[in-house]
Amino acid sequence: MVKHISRYTALAGLAIALVIVWRSHPVQVFELLLNAGAGLLVAGLAHVLPMLANARDWQTLIRGANRPTLLSMLTLVWIRESVNCMLPVARVGGELVSFQLLRRWGLRASTAAASLVVDLQLTIISQFIFTMAGIGFLAAYGGSATGKVIGVLSWSTALLVPFPILFALVQHVSPFALVSRALGWMTNGKLNALVGPSVQTDQAIKLIWRRRAVILRYLFLWQPLQCAATAFELWIALYFLGTNASFAVALTIEILIQAVSSAAFVVPGALGVQEGAFVLIGGWFGIEPSTSLALAGARRVRDLLIFVPGLFAWQFAIRGKVRSSAS
Repeated sequence: MVKHISRYTALAGLAIALVIVWRSHPVQVFELLLNAGAGLLVAGLAHVLPMLANARDWQTLIRGANRPTLLSMLTLVWIRESVNCMLPVARVGGELVSFQLLRRWGLRASTAAASLVVDLQLTIISQFIFTMAGIGFLAAYGGSATGKVIGVLSWSTALLVPFPILFALVQHVSPFALVSRALGWMTNGKLNALVGPSVQTDQAIKLIWRRRAVILRYLFLWQPLQCAATAFELWIALYFLGTNASFAVALTIEILIQAVSSAAFVVPGALGVQEGAFVLIGGWFGIEPSTSLALAGARRVRDLLIFVPGLFAWQFAIRGKVRSSAS
């Protein structure tokens, strides 16, 4: 069902993207991309930096002798992003693939699942914090024309406040065990075998959350580094597209684009949604629509340059060619 929805939304997103390109002087957009040339390749390759930060923060959530090396975690991040971005899997396929690979590399199921769950929880909390900071910067430097927009963004973000709080409190409950017991009750005990592994996963999640230093470094060191590295990638693209935007502007655009892309998780690669967001958000900072659309095009160049090979790396990994060694 999810796969079919993603396919339909991908087609709708493609149609929206084509309309946006058609209405934004496509010849001028293509000229900007051509003039940027190899600079877009440099910007695309710079995506290795945020992936490296993501690999390190995820690695810190895993303990034990079988913890993958940083290079293995970087490969895992690469594959996860590639699957989530390029395939109609509603941004959950990458997590499933990551779980399978972690299991192949010798991690216990509970350890692998807990690292994925906590990584997702902390990423959402971080994105919430970054989005609020981005709205604040937009309020200060975006101009009076963005006043109503800021109000809408602020209220929309405020409505999401309970979710980060719930994620932060998850270590005090046992959601997997509760769900498994409920399923066992509804099936007259036929699924009671799930309770044991679910309890282990809940315990593994709680153990990660109790490592306060690791959680704090994740939220206030590795996640900001990852966000800044992704903004650096965007800033490079803006430079080669002939726009002398400050790094702060690039950072704010990246934060808001990430928020929009996350909200449009059912659309593969946020196709169409991302293009529209670049034009809208870029306009708030005085960037021409054609340049904003070329910037969105640069992001698609990044996807092709990094994520298409990532799909091949995935196939290579599931055939046993990729091995993890203990850190």
